Amino acid sequence: MSDSPVLPDRIAGLQDLATDLWWVWHRDAREVFRRLDYKVWRLTAHNPVRMLRLVSPERFAEAAADPDYLAHYDEAMRQLQAARVGEQTWWNERTDIGRNRPIAYFSAEFAIHQSLPIYAGGLGVLAGDHCKEASDLGLPFVGIGFMYPQGYFHQSVTADGWQQENYEQMHWENAATTRARAADGTELVIAVPLGNRTVLVSVWQVKLGGISLYLMDTNLPENAPWDRELSARLYGGDRETRVQQEIILGIGGVRVLRALGYDPAVWHLNEGHAAFVVLQRIRELLEQGYSFADAHAEVRRTTVFTTHTPVPAGHDAFPFHMVETHLAGCWGGLGDHREDFLALGRYDNGSGTLFNMTALAMRSAAGVNAVSQLHGEVTREMWAPLIQELPAQDEPVKAVTNGVHLTNWLSLELTRTLDKYLPVDWRARHDEPALWDAVQAIPDDVLWGTREKMRTYMYHFVREQIRERWVRENIPPARVLAGGTLLGEKALTIGFARRMTAYKRPDLIFHDPDRLARLLNDPKRPVQIVFAGKAHPADEGGKHALQGIYRRALDPRFGGRIAFVEDYDLHVAHYLVQGCDVWLNNPRKPLEASGTSGMKAAANGVLNVSIGDGWWPEGFVGGNGWLIDPGVEHADNAAQDAADADALYRLLENEVVPAFYDRGEDDIPHRWVAMVKSSIQTVAPRFCTRRMLKEYVERMYLPAFEASLGHK
Repeated sequence: MSDSPVLPDRIAGLQDLATDLWWVWHRDAREVFRRLDYKVWRLTAHNPVRMLRLVSPERFAEAAADPDYLAHYDEAMRQLQAARVGEQTWWNERTDIGRNRPIAYFSAEFAIHQSLPIYAGGLGVLAGDHCKEASDLGLPFVGIGFMYPQGYFHQSVTADGWQQENYEQMHWENAATTRARAADGTELVIAVPLGNRTVLVSVWQVKLGGISLYLMDTNLPENAPWDRELSARLYGGDRETRVQQEIILGIGGVRVLRALGYDPAVWHLNEGHAAFVVLQRIRELLEQGYSFADAHAEVRRTTVFTTHTPVPAGHDAFPFHMVETHLAGCWGGLGDHREDFLALGRYDNGSGTLFNMTALAMRSAAGVNAVSQLHGEVTREMWAPLIQELPAQDEPVKAVTNGVHLTNWLSLELTRTLDKYLPVDWRARHDEPALWDAVQAIPDDVLWGTREKMRTYMYHFVREQIRERWVRENIPPARVLAGGTLLGEKALTIGFARRMTAYKRPDLIFHDPDRLARLLNDPKRPVQIVFAGKAHPADEGGKHALQGIYRRALDPRFGGRIAFVEDYDLHVAHYLVQGCDVWLNNPRKPLEASGTSGMKAAANGVLNVSIGDGWWPEGFVGGNGWLIDPGVEHADNAAQDAADADALYRLLENEVVPAFYDRGEDDIPHRWVAMVKSSIQTVAPRFCTRRMLKEYVERMYLPAFEASLGHK
């Protein structure tokens, strides 16, 4: 078969549909590809760009002559065109602001689909969900980030449990990307001054229905080898690499937008990585004759900044000489104001005075927000000295609690059940809490049957994953065992899937191994735990925690009831947040800014067992999950770990396991199902990106629009 599929004219739009990642979160569009060739759909891990090159010409011809298939195809194409036009949308109903001056959203990573591996974790998943919802609501919106040709690493685990990072060059022919074009039709390349040289940057476009992402890539033959590597990997390299990446993201990102003809009204910096946007915008205004103070004030009026990091050490900060060295070519007419600009980033977070990217962003944004109510309190306390410098505001740091893109994360099985019991237009109104009261009317046997199917799908997925790895890589039997081959299809399943790092305490549940073994191996009430997650390549502590979990999975006293699923990504995440029975979250409080995996799980009826950190203090209402509360707070971490572990064991032993296995004659755990209903009912409308993005519009974007449009 040829690399480019030859499609019948009647379904020629399949190529357009496949290369617009809008299909990722629209069931009708996904169904078009599922119905085309389900085996190939599965084989390609739901990547229609690759899939279309593998489907036979005979099957294309059959589909083009099948009235039922064509009805699905036509409806998907109609919806895609409507999304691109964006006329009858919430944004148009809410405002009379046109689409010619958009919101520019800068982020170091975006998680849209596993076929585009330019994300590492929660920040990227949130950014991806933010963009999907912006498209759904019809916002004038454009995203700016990096196209990492080697993406984030693929994870494998050695026989002794040590994480291996494997980077693979992006297969462009399998990705839904196209080269961005300049006004004259040529492939867009922009120049970014960096140090004493100029780095050339090519630009890729990713379509998401009504919006686009533009992703920068320095891998051009005209660049020096070391500069070609700048955008090679997400969060790769040392601090020198990081500051250069952030200069390209901020300064290069603004230049990309200008070259494409965009004049954004609002500039949203998602975390401090993008704060150099401020420098480029100030420079532009200075060239127009503004004073530095007026230029900074103008930039500030139209800038929005979201911080996600609750610990001082987590905020990017660089020595001044490093910043000055790499900005040398950027000063231009700003040279006389170099000290003024460096002062915007000057801050001592306890490690000495450095150029702090979060300080730069906070001093240069009129709207600053944290990502949960608790994180708002932590942020206001942590940055109190800097906040005192800022112009007085009623809310110097707002709290806009994160959400998840609901229609993307709800399982197909649960969606089918909701379609039968919720109002017919529930997808369009899913942020309305009263709508979800209808969940209580779902019969217990129906909802329990749905949840059992969801667990079964996950069970088979985990087993199939390790089977394929065994066949493909000839991995040793120990890795096959650790991958989940002894899991039970009906056992109470706890999920722990997130970045492996010390503050998330992935190994807390092993604090008392003997107590845990008794819990897992109860012959009448078995419990099993599925772990997944990657440690940052430089995080030795996270790698050791992962190794410890892997070794526990091989420990005979746990009876094969612990599994570690390798190479956690969006594809794996969907199965776990939908198929587990319990979602475990036990970070060291208050180090979890928000967390969104628990929101995805809870909306799918997976009951949270969580420390009262991040979003859970807002989400827990009693009866929709459990709060790990030891009742004491210790200054000593070891003592707190022991207290939290004991509280966790008591919850599992006395409440969680009995609720799951307390069955009537109908073999349905009615008490458990009641909690599942409460979980879905309380979490789905309140912790979705629809609620979140509407809040951003009202509290952050519209004030910035008013400031921007009022000065034009």
